[in-house]
Amino acid sequence: MSRYFGGQGIGIFVSLSIMNDTNVSNTVLDRLTSEWNSLTPEAQKAARYVLENPTDVGVSTVREIAQAANVNPNTIVRMARQIGFDGYDDFRAPFRDAIRGGAITFPERARWLQDIRKSGELGGLYADMAEAAMRNIEDTFAGIDADAMKSAAEAIWNSRSVFTLGVGVNNANARNFTYLASTGMTQFHAIPRPGSTAVDDLAWADGRDVLIAITCRPYRAEVIEAVRIAREQGICVIAISDSPASPIIIGADHGFVVRADTPQFFPSSVATIAILETLLSFVIAVASDEIVDRVERFHQRRHDLGLYHQDP
Repeated sequence: MSRYFGGQGIGIFVSLSIMNDTNVSNTVLDRLTSEWNSLTPEAQKAARYVLENPTDVGVSTVREIAQAANVNPNTIVRMARQIGFDGYDDFRAPFRDAIRGGAITFPERARWLQDIRKSGELGGLYADMAEAAMRNIEDTFAGIDADAMKSAAEAIWNSRSVFTLGVGVNNANARNFTYLASTGMTQFHAIPRPGSTAVDDLAWADGRDVLIAITCRPYRAEVIEAVRIAREQGICVIAISDSPASPIIIGADHGFVVRADTPQFFPSSVATIAILETLLSFVIAVASDEIVDRVERFHQRRHDLGLYHQDP
């Protein structure tokens, strides 16, 4: 059983805060995730689109959603019926109700961004980057439940070893998380280790251990394979990715969806870093009192060794 925002299967992620804590997350998306493995491949394509674009459902016809998901309209209807709705209109109703509830507006921020866009030829890019970073953070945290974060943190604290896996841009994110955690705890390991592979690093891990895996589109094959092997070995998997239908989120014990949109070529790591920092803070919060003393002694040792610059 996966523990992902209170749901089963691949879990629930709401891409906009207006759908957070609504009947959408409690019914439609929950049903989609719990029925995921029983859906046909075409129905999974439709479900993936709904999970990643819930606000579109409330304002789109069945043909528009089918076209966007690249499936036949009948597939949308069958998917809706399979999870207990009479048809598409019944399926769409909770999404429309959520939209009527309205979204939070940020007029001051909007004016600030508009002013930046007027400040020269690179002003538009600067504003786009700032807007994307803030939106990624807001939408990511809007879709995450504190209880789910606490549950993942407890799994980490109670484990024998924690392996943090990231390749490419996420290699640095995984190693930074491991470095910070290691200031107070000894069971953290960033993988793949130099000269090794992730699957080799997990060779002797079992149900007493935790794997934190990170990958966003385009998903890295070695991360997906490591997660698959980890599940076979009974390792607790905490997955961080950019879609509730990500191959590492599906079947994970704890899954967190991060938004990685950006005007530039590379996916944004802003939300990923924020979630990792939050997860570590939760680990410290659920840990025993000795963790605070460990961190203090670690940094005092650095001061004693002259590793920090001392102010006059």
